[in-house]
Amino acid sequence: MHLMLKKYSYFIGVLLLIFNVDVFAHGVDSNTAHFLSTQHEVALMPFLYIGAKHMVTGYDHLLFLLGVIFFLHRARDILIYVSLFTLGHSLTLLLGVFYKIQMDAYLIDAVIAFSIIYKGFDNLGGFKLLFGRQPNTKIAVLIFGLFHGFGLATKLQDFSLPEENLMSNMLAFNVGVEIGQGIALLFILTLLGFWRRHNSYFTFANTSNTLLMSGGLVLLGYQLTGYFTAI
Repeated sequence: MHLMLKKYSYFIGVLLLIFNVDVFAHGVDSNTAHFLSTQHEVALMPFLYIGAKHMVTGYDHLLFLLGVIFFLHRARDILIYVSLFTLGHSLTLLLGVFYKIQMDAYLIDAVIAFSIIYKGFDNLGGFKLLFGRQPNTKIAVLIFGLFHGFGLATKLQDFSLPEENLMSNMLAFNVGVEIGQGIALLFILTLLGFWRRHNSYFTFANTSNTLLMSGGLVLLGYQLTGYFTAI
């Protein structure tokens, strides 16, 4: 027990350190920022690359997806849930940018952090234990996907994207996001598939989802702190 608590505390400390480093804070380098703000031409490949890179380095999106697929074993189920998430974040990403729907970046990221907490709690059977019923998981994944898309749209609007060829470039960016998501999922599923061959997968399933919730709590605290200190 003492060893587990020690490891747990170490994990939280690492998370706190990571989330205070700008490179992991959904930021972009100065060259990419300049490109996004000044690109008036159709640039499908660069936007596709930026979208893929953003998703691969988007730890909050990936933590949520990890929670979504953690207990899914059939390819059909994984496809359904990932498709619902993709539909949600694609809709709000494109609509948010095209219609300039502005949301506070800290608050939308706080909702995204909450989605991680929600999925970890759901995986632990918390809803059945406390409320005696299980919310519709598919609807929850779709709704949280909408918020994840708004998070992407909010960050993109910070760069005052040129109106010329915006639709083409945003479609390329969205395709890039899906490619990045596919690459990340392939990596996660490979690791989960290997882990599931060992008894430790079932032994530490609850611990893993508790740590997932803890990561979401750290992110939530980080975003809310940023919101209130920025007021």
